[in-house]
Amino acid sequence: MPWIVRGDIDGFFGLALDNLVQLLLIDALCRLVLGFPPDLVYGRVLPGAAISILVGNLYYGHAAKRLAARTGRTDVCALPYGINTISLFAHVYLVMLPARAIAERAGVADPARVAWQAGLLATLCSGAIEVAAAFVAERVRRNTPRAALLSTLAGIALTFISLGFLYRTFARPIVGLTTLGIVMLVYFGRVRFKGRIPGGMAAVALGTAMSWAIGIAPVGDPPGAPALRLPVPVLGELAGALGGDLLVPYLSVIVAMGLFNVLGSLQNIESAEAAGDAYETRPALLVNGLGSVAAALFGSAFPTTIYIGHPGWKALGARAGYSILNGAFVTFICLTGTLAWIAWAIPIDAGMAIVLWIGLVITAQAFQATPQEHAPAVVVGMLPGIAAWGALIAKNGLHAAGLGTPAAPFTETLVGEFQKSDTWIHGAFSLEQGFLFTSMLLSAAVVGVIERRWTVAAAWCAAAAALSACGLMHSYQWTTGDTALKLAPAWPFVIGYAAMAVVFYAARWTTEA
Repeated sequence: MPWIVRGDIDGFFGLALDNLVQLLLIDALCRLVLGFPPDLVYGRVLPGAAISILVGNLYYGHAAKRLAARTGRTDVCALPYGINTISLFAHVYLVMLPARAIAERAGVADPARVAWQAGLLATLCSGAIEVAAAFVAERVRRNTPRAALLSTLAGIALTFISLGFLYRTFARPIVGLTTLGIVMLVYFGRVRFKGRIPGGMAAVALGTAMSWAIGIAPVGDPPGAPALRLPVPVLGELAGALGGDLLVPYLSVIVAMGLFNVLGSLQNIESAEAAGDAYETRPALLVNGLGSVAAALFGSAFPTTIYIGHPGWKALGARAGYSILNGAFVTFICLTGTLAWIAWAIPIDAGMAIVLWIGLVITAQAFQATPQEHAPAVVVGMLPGIAAWGALIAKNGLHAAGLGTPAAPFTETLVGEFQKSDTWIHGAFSLEQGFLFTSMLLSAAVVGVIERRWTVAAAWCAAAAALSACGLMHSYQWTTGDTALKLAPAWPFVIGYAAMAVVFYAARWTTEA
């Protein structure tokens, strides 16, 4: 299999756009929410992110070449890899922002540095959790129904990827629908443009030209001159974080997000195998965790993970090269300061149709790659992800209304206000916490019921009760402008899942075919 084929160009445009969105979020959140000075963002955080993404992209591209050589195939697609959006927001709002607030109240001279150190420590610990889990994760994957693993991804793909970009498509329909038409023509219609122009390249080029023509681009004022910033180790900052009592207050968030990243990576490895590319779990997770460790060592406060989207990139014709190209692209824009220029010249609208299409393919795969009789389990597994996205939209609406600020923080009274319109927001907030676990466990239990394996179905419900007792599912607390995981037993859910387990286990005596 060649290192780069034509389909890698399309795959590169899609994956690079996705990574670009994460980098722009890091830039904006670090400077505008956390108050990081530009030198810290462009001189430490982004170069550290570049190192972690480059390491992973090079490895997963090489792993695709090895798998192709071992199997004699030429259609092997590399596992996509990048910064996890959920972890990104969790580290900003649940680790670094509270650390900054505590430092400000204590009169620390540089609270932004304290916040950065807290993020570094969280990223280092997240990577360590992923490395440790690599040695036991394959057993979990092999004993979990495929419907349970893929439906979780489908729920995320349908909401956090597809619906989010669908809103944007219809908010700016001239660019959005035109580029969506190109993507559908090429990838659903399975045709090529004359001259063998890659469909992704055509969509981004036309979308950019139309954006400039109708005034969507350029975005803001032209940025300053690019400057080379090489990554350097920040071992002293990590040592300061370890000795600064920054671990214990945020241990619940760090452990939870580390486990979520492991579970998400497992689901993406299963998704790749369902698409025909069977990667070994242990080395894939080891490199995933080491990427996060490298990020922390070189200044990035954000962990990396195996990305959602493998079946979509594979359907684009991407192989090993798109991963290598993406790593080189991210490294270049992070180290040279050209990230701001790209964001200025090429709006997200120009390439959002590709990402929307990826979400659709992942959702479809959950049904196509599982037994037909397991379709109800897939639907059940999608619901917690949809609920979590609904909770996010509800909170964004509250922010737009001026709530979620120190002057008007989120409180328990919101539950009653929502309930007046028959909106049971408490259920949405409960589902949001640990929704990856909820999705997988409920879907697996439904598979057990469909196959009339009552003990297996009961065991999955018992596992859900155990995780709820540990506070990894459904237990949440109010913060100023959000709801956060609380590592405390969610007793109503413990009892509810235990009751489900009893119902399923007793079915052998209480039911008949």
